[in-house]
Amino acid sequence: MQNLVEDFLVYLRHERGQAQQTEKTYAALLGNFLAWAEKHGLKDWKAVRLRDLMDFLEHERNRTLKNEPEKESGRLSSESLYLQIAALRAFYNFAETEKILPQNIAENLSLPRRWKRLPKALSNSEIEQLLKPEDPATPSSLCDQAVLELAYASGLRLAELRAIRLEQLHLDAGFVIVIGKGNKERVAPVGRTAIGAIQRYLESGRPKLVTPKTPANVFLTGRGRPFAASTLWGRIKRRARRANMGRNITPHMIRHSFATHLLENGADLRIIQELLGHANISTTEVYTHVGAPRLREIHRKFHPRH
Repeated sequence: MQNLVEDFLVYLRHERGQAQQTEKTYAALLGNFLAWAEKHGLKDWKAVRLRDLMDFLEHERNRTLKNEPEKESGRLSSESLYLQIAALRAFYNFAETEKILPQNIAENLSLPRRWKRLPKALSNSEIEQLLKPEDPATPSSLCDQAVLELAYASGLRLAELRAIRLEQLHLDAGFVIVIGKGNKERVAPVGRTAIGAIQRYLESGRPKLVTPKTPANVFLTGRGRPFAASTLWGRIKRRARRANMGRNITPHMIRHSFATHLLENGADLRIIQELLGHANISTTEVYTHVGAPRLREIHRKFHPRH
């Protein structure tokens, strides 16, 4: 059974071009089922029936409810269940398409309604506070400043910030080439403030971080290596603490702020979808709930029949 899961993960990586994190998530979720199946004497995917999948999901739901705090258990259980079902359905769809299994028994599993969580965004004043340059400037602080400015200017994901390379920068033209989820390429505009921060880092910061083994990644650790996700996340959190933000800051909050502030200033939702690299407009539509008060204000001010 494990071998077929490995084939599915290879398919995700090489044929679907899925992000590494997606592959890891699916591997963990399908691993949960394999562990459960072994305990219940299931040693072949062809022996698994719909009833087995439903029993497993009930087991997972009860386990989640037991392990999570009571006030959060309903939401977290629903989210966990959604991901577990999505993983099983994707796996069985692959196995049926490749004619490895005779039928897709998981297609009859219905996805629960996902809890709508509104993205957390920073206010304009909080962004100004976070992006205030540190003094004195060091190679690390110049790197942090360039990361934050680019994150807010272009709405990049954490993985995109980590992976961006020198050849993807086109600062004279005011944009960067971003390789997003599924290896999809997009053009992301960069404002003058962010361009200035990146140029200062490239001129005065990055050269002092480079070693003979340094790759072409733009942003580097103190050892001249590309950032791991946790390391870059930690740098952003420490920068926020030094800026006395008063709450925890994540890279995704900066991305949400980029989208929210664009929407509040009248940007079209389709444009925001393109800038964020969302494959589906429904993913972007969550921002219509975030900026509602500001949107109503804009409507009253500018619409002829408000």
